Amino acid sequence: MLAAEPWSDEVVDSARRLWEALLAALPRVGIALLVLLLGWLLAHLLRRGTHRWLSGRQTPSFTNVMSTLTGWLVVAAAVLVAVTIVFPSVKPVDLLSGLGFFSIAVGFAFQDILENTLSGVLMLFRQPFQSGDQIEVQGQTGTVEAISIRETRIRTYDGQLLLIPNRDVYKNVIRVQTHFERRRRSFVVGIAYENDPAEASEVIVAALSGVDGVLADPAPEAMVQALGVSTVDLEARFWAVPQQHESQAVLHRAIDAVKKALDRAGIEMPAEIIALQATPSFRAALQGDADVTPGGAVRPVPGSDG
Repeated sequence: MLAAEPWSDEVVDSARRLWEALLAALPRVGIALLVLLLGWLLAHLLRRGTHRWLSGRQTPSFTNVMSTLTGWLVVAAAVLVAVTIVFPSVKPVDLLSGLGFFSIAVGFAFQDILENTLSGVLMLFRQPFQSGDQIEVQGQTGTVEAISIRETRIRTYDGQLLLIPNRDVYKNVIRVQTHFERRRRSFVVGIAYENDPAEASEVIVAALSGVDGVLADPAPEAMVQALGVSTVDLEARFWAVPQQHESQAVLHRAIDAVKKALDRAGIEMPAEIIALQATPSFRAALQGDADVTPGGAVRPVPGSDG
């Protein structure tokens, strides 16, 4: 009868010890799974409770992001507790210090995601604009739909969805068109030099005052802007609501009313005057006593006096 090989005994002993360790760890694994389940349920409840508590106090975007982050924090805490239960030798302090190095690696790997998340959270606390505001950022304009953890959602004026990363919104200049209750609009009117600018200003102001949507305070005004080639340019200014469509409609009615008022007052709005000066080549071409090259030079006709 052959004796058992020493290496086979070691394999059997290792397998037996592994099995015994697994049986001994089963209660801890079960408790850890229970902790994870309870953590997930608690995160769900806290997320709903945070969402309900913030709904009447903060903007919808702030409520959604903060409730989501609350749930994530609870789940992360539950994972840490579960790991320490399964591996008793691992101390929470050591685990947190290890997570410090791990977080640095994750920060480099997911730099864009973390930067967008942090920018979104900072914007929600700072609140430079809210959902429903009309803004312009990086040359893009539209109505803010929501601020999520990663991007700002904007509906353009022609009905398209625009997603801008939060970091690009946070780092750039933002023009919030609807932050204040009124917005100034203006347009230029050119009148003839023969007309009186003061009279034209009175006619323009009177016309603007009767336009639906033009606010009375501040009152509309018209002032000379420049002396053009053929016109005296007056800038008509008025205030209206800040929303894009409504203010554009008011601008349309204002221009139409001013044009009709100036016509009724006999104030001329001439087109641009262009003066033409005859060059030697143009005069020679009209008289027919010379050839004109494509470059504009004059070439005498053979046999002519020139």
